[in-house]
Amino acid sequence: MGRGAFHLCSGIALWYHPVAMPQRLPDLVGRAMVDPDFLTDLQRTPDAILAQYELSDDERGAVQAALVRLADTPVNQRAVLLRTTLLRRVAT
Repeated sequence: MGRGAFHLCSGIALWYHPVAMPQRLPDLVGRAMVDPDFLTDLQRTPDAILAQYELSDDERGAVQAALVRLADTPVNQRAVLLRTTLLRRVAT
């Protein structure tokens, strides 16, 4: 196995490999679920964050629509709403 690093995020060990694989929608949703700072950044600067992910136009539109819905959602429920909203897209 090649070199890499572990990173603990909210008690969850994440493995980062130095050869970056393209990040997809499941990666974005998963990170938003465990990293509240990432979710805040995604809401503040969605274009900059989404540029780091290999998303189809449809996926990008779905994330942007979900972010609009998050604006009226209590902070402690935002990650769950994002996951629920995008769950069908992540599963396919």
